[in-house]
This record gives sequence, C-alpha cells and structure tokens, in this order.
Amino acid sequence: MKKMMPMIIVMMVFTIGAFVFAWQGVAMHQKVTAEEAKFHQLQSSYFNLSKPEREAAITGSALNKQLAEIQNYPSELLRLKLVGIGKILTGIFGLLFVIAILLFMMPVRLAQMINKK
Repeated sequence: MKKMMPMIIVMMVFTIGAFVFAWQGVAMHQKVTAEEAKFHQLQSSYFNLSKPEREAAITGSALNKQLAEIQNYPSELLRLKLVGIGKILTGIFGLLFVIAILLFMMPVRLAQMINKK
C-alpha cells in the first residue's frame, strides 16, 4: 500500500485540477450572457444618438471612449467563449486521463492482492 500512496496522491491532484478547470470554464460561459446584455445595452445607447452627433464628438470624449469600448467588446466575448470551452475540455480530458490510469492500474493491483494470498 505504501508503494501506491504517491500514485494515489498524484491521481487526486489530477482529479482536483480537472474539476477546477471545468468549473472555471463553466464560470466563464456563465459570464457571457451577462456581458452580451451589457454589450447590447452599450450599443443601443450609442446608436440611439444621431449620426452627426456621434461624428461631431471630439477626440477623447466620453462618446469616443464608448465607441472604443463597443469595438473591443466582441473580442472579449470571443475570449470568454473560446477559453471557457478550452478549460471545460481540458477538465474533461484530465478526468478521462485519471480514469484511464485507474483502469490500467486495476489488473496490477488485483495481481498484487492475489500474489499476497
């Protein structure tokens, strides 16, 4: 049993890490809906203004900062979606890796138990 203790600890760390990655990915995906709502609200408040009023905004004004924020939002939403999916898939892969290692260890442990008797 003492030989197996480091392996068990490594498997527990891998399992916890996989769950953490999956949890982070799900949390990122939950943020997407809220961020999309903010994005649409920001767009509607900007585009409700008349075109001449938007174009007449001076450099560095709040209106130009709002436009810059609108232009940067899609990349942030894409990051939340893609990195979230990546983390979820990494967590799933980690759990499957742990399951595969445990399945390969079963016959070895069974042979050790049979040889002891």
